[in-house]
Formats: sequence, structure tokens, C-alpha cells
Amino acid sequence: MTIANFNQLNDAEKHEALFKCCGSTTWVNLMMTTLPVKGLVELLAYADEKWQQCTEKDWLEAFTHHPKIGDVNALKEKFASTASWASNEQSGVNAAPDDVLVALAKGNAEYEQKFGYIFIVCATGKSAAQMLDLLDARLPNDPAREIKIAAGEQAKITRIRLEKLFA
Repeated sequence: MTIANFNQLNDAEKHEALFKCCGSTTWVNLMMTTLPVKGLVELLAYADEKWQQCTEKDWLEAFTHHPKIGDVNALKEKFASTASWASNEQSGVNAAPDDVLVALAKGNAEYEQKFGYIFIVCATGKSAAQMLDLLDARLPNDPAREIKIAAGEQAKITRIRLEKLFA
């Protein structure tokens, strides 16, 4: 889709397209106030700006729209509308050895128990082992630091998904 095509969509269609890129209702509503846009560069700048205006509650809402790293069943079922994007983003998990997958599952569970939300990482271009290393490195963080790191990862994911939407 081009930006011109996007600008021609009705509000409900624009809302749906943006929500696939980031599952925060507040972020989508803030983005709707910036439309129409002239180009992708402008849209990406607004995306970053509006994400910074969101609260921790908004970040947590966005996190719920992601499958756990390596959770293939969730990709197929709950996240069908973004499954192809998430699957490509998590492609580093596809060829991972079983011991790494088991460690990821264990780490995901520890992370979720400690922080109250799933491990969010921009997985694009990362192997399962790299994601496991990041998970292990972030587990000791205090909650205030970790939520900011996770929000930064969500911003990266949103940017990549917007670029895919307009590829």
C-alpha cells in the first residue's frame, strides 16, 4: 500500500491498519490526529512522537498484542492478523535447537512472572540464541528500567511494521 492509498482509506480502515502495527488504542488514536501524511518519513516521525506520549498503561496494552518469542501456536491462533509479520520477525526461532527453545520458554515464564507482561524484543534479524541472551541480560532489571526498555523495543517493532505496511 502507498501512503496515498492509505490516506484514501476511511477512518475505520486506517485505524485497523495502524492497530496491526501497534496494539495500543491510545497510540492509534494519537496517530489518527496526524493524518493525512505526506510520506512514510513523516508517518514514522509521528509514530515515534506519539509513542513517547503514551503511558505505561498504553505500552502494556501494546505488549498484549504480541505472541511470546517462539510461541508458534499463539502466532497461528490469537495473532492471525499479524501472524505473517510476527513469524518473519521471529524467524530466528525456527531453526533453533531444542535446548535453546526450552531455555526461551523457561526465561519467558520467569520474565512474565517478574514483570507481569511478556518479554518484548525486536526479534527481526536476531537468532534464538541472541534473543535468549537478551532475555537473560534483561531479567535482572528492576521493573522501572525494564518497562522503558520494553517500550523502546515496541517502538522498533512498530516502525518495522509500518515500513512493511507501506512496502
